[in-house]
Amino acid sequence: MASKYSFIIKVDEEKCKGCGLCIGFCPQGVLVISSRRNSKGYHPVEAKFQEKCTGCLNCITICPDVAITIYRKISLDREKVKV
Repeated sequence: MASKYSFIIKVDEEKCKGCGLCIGFCPQGVLVISSRRNSKGYHPVEAKFQEKCTGCLNCITICPDVAITIYRKISLDREKVKV
């Protein structure tokens, strides 16, 4: 069965303090500091280039605030699937 994986990155903006550690550890350059502020006055991280995410989990591992979650999305290529 042929399938293609893509990843969805969710940042809990209220937990994120905008330290930028995840940005430095992302090999694909997916994350950036947001121009928005959260309720605590921090500029949280946002996943600006989600389509580049390879699901390496570096951002989750390094985040001291446990503010990042990654979901794997599976898309089936219906033309290549044999039943």
